[in-house]
Amino acid sequence: MRVTKHEHAALRIDESGDSLLIDPGSFTTPLDDLSSVVAVVLTHEHPDHWTPEHLDRILRAAPGTPIFAPAGVAAAADGYEITVVAPGDTVTAGRFTLRFFGGEHAVIHSSIPLVQNVGVLVNDELYYPGDSYAVPEDVVVDALAAPAGAPWLKIGEAMDFVLAVKPRRAFGVHDMTLSVIGRTMHRQRLRWATEQNGGEFFELDPGDALDL
Repeated sequence: MRVTKHEHAALRIDESGDSLLIDPGSFTTPLDDLSSVVAVVLTHEHPDHWTPEHLDRILRAAPGTPIFAPAGVAAAADGYEITVVAPGDTVTAGRFTLRFFGGEHAVIHSSIPLVQNVGVLVNDELYYPGDSYAVPEDVVVDALAAPAGAPWLKIGEAMDFVLAVKPRRAFGVHDMTLSVIGRTMHRQRLRWATEQNGGEFFELDPGDALDL
């Protein structure tokens, strides 16, 4: 299974000719080579995690592709057929088994309403929490896509999240809000947290891939 990082929160996972897309949003450049896409996961409704333009582009290339997301996305994405998922659900699409965790977006500020958010575990190997610190219970995580920067993120809390998950491998995502210097600093902190439990941290820039 190959994981390719795209800008900000977007990931592409390829397995035996099938492709899964996670969270292509407003900070992500248009994706190509989409005919092999068998599913899309949107962790929550904020525009940096999905846009109509991305969905339209995907559905033109791969008509009928299922889109899995919490109910908040179904309400926000009027006109799109969304398969609603919630924590505890498991679905399959092509070569992918998707298990969902969490439930709520991390708190940004008391004045900003919380929205639904699901973390997703792909083929029992790759875990991406969306905008949360939801730890998948009773799961040995081979690879963790760890949020590195956000209005809701404090680096110490992100480090504690990595320490709690104890992944064998990790890399940073959700990083377009950071300067080059800030991204480097946060990667160093996440590397430290990954290594405390014997894991390895990878610095992936947009277009870089990791084979699991």
